Amino acid sequence: MRDVYALNDPKFDAWKAGHRIDLNDRSSWWRPWLQNIVDAVTRGVEVRRARIVSEPVSNYIRYEYDITVPNLRAGEQVRWLPRRRATDLALPGNDFWLFDGATLLIHHFSGEGDKVDSEIITDQAVTKLCAEAFEAVWQRAVPHEDYRPV
Repeated sequence: MRDVYALNDPKFDAWKAGHRIDLNDRSSWWRPWLQNIVDAVTRGVEVRRARIVSEPVSNYIRYEYDITVPNLRAGEQVRWLPRRRATDLALPGNDFWLFDGATLLIHHFSGEGDKVDSEIITDQAVTKLCAEAFEAVWQRAVPHEDYRPV
């Protein structure tokens, strides 16, 4: 839900300098995380990511948009929700991953966008709140293929 993450990321610096993913050179962008997605999707797991973004988008979000194609090729579904379309949605205060509807992995970030901590939450009330928030965002968000960063 942030507009900026890890501004000191060397890959972001390279992108700002003009480097782009060569989708024809799979070995240059394939990484273990993507294989995890392939394996999960092959088992029948649905992997969805929703990003809530301010518009006009930040350079970092434009970078994230540009590097999303490998995620899609691995089988992840990605949607984008302009923040102005989320005003009437109740959203958690932190980014999260929800696994099997029962376990949350919460990421905590500094004001500069660096990850400073993670925590696991299994409290049913909290996981339900986050699951409902995600579904509300997912229903309203635009599929990656149709979204154009402004």
